[in-house]
Amino acid sequence: MPTASTKYASDPYFDHPVSSFWHRFGRQTVERLGLRGGETVLDVCCGSGGSALPAAEAVGPQGKVVAVDLAERLVQLGEAKALAMGLRNIEFKTGDMLALGYPDASFDVAVCVFGIFFVPDMVAATKELWRMLRPGGRLAITTWGPDLFEPANSAFWEAIRAERPDLLKGFNPWERISTPAGLREMLSEAGIESTEFVAEAGRDPLNAPEDWWLIVMGSGYRGTLAQLDAATLARVREKNLAALRDCNAITTNVVYGSAGKVA
Repeated sequence: MPTASTKYASDPYFDHPVSSFWHRFGRQTVERLGLRGGETVLDVCCGSGGSALPAAEAVGPQGKVVAVDLAERLVQLGEAKALAMGLRNIEFKTGDMLALGYPDASFDVAVCVFGIFFVPDMVAATKELWRMLRPGGRLAITTWGPDLFEPANSAFWEAIRAERPDLLKGFNPWERISTPAGLREMLSEAGIESTEFVAEAGRDPLNAPEDWWLIVMGSGYRGTLAQLDAATLARVREKNLAALRDCNAITTNVVYGSAGKVA
């Protein structure tokens, strides 16, 4: 189950160039918002700053970005990146997006890229983000589209099935909102009706099957692999990569959702 929030800042796989799509989609989310100088932005499930750092650049020194993630190492890496970029208008925090404690109408913009679906109650989480927006504020939620990382994803789980069928997952949490209609329904349940959606089809190249394993080791698939002993892990890797000998790209479909709060 891939998520930037489970990658580790000290890990050589984290932020590897082959996984650059994490940050590309974060930047595109920010570009679609058309941020203005001086605005305040809340970025939850921020990872190491894929959307938060470009947001800080966009709002300028008179604006501010608060970037929140549960993973302390990711927060630390984001802070290091901001320092290297000379960005003094961004604050990285370790915390739960459902318990931030900000009052109503604290931000102009709220952003969540590839994270809302990991909250058990997506509707409640979205309501909380909406509550913290000022009148006229904007909300952006970016999620995965259908067929994420195929055909490599299916090959991975087939390799797991052969070795540890007890670890198979029957449902990915983003599947409920992997289409504009699904994301619209979720936002509607949160009481948000003024919405826009863009579904973007994508394919990211694999120069070799080993590129896929770099993605696996730098994402939430690691949570499954951590439950394998060394010999089983080696067999899973071999089976997974053998199935990808003729694969030169993986599917990276995305759905961008946005909503405006009545002024």
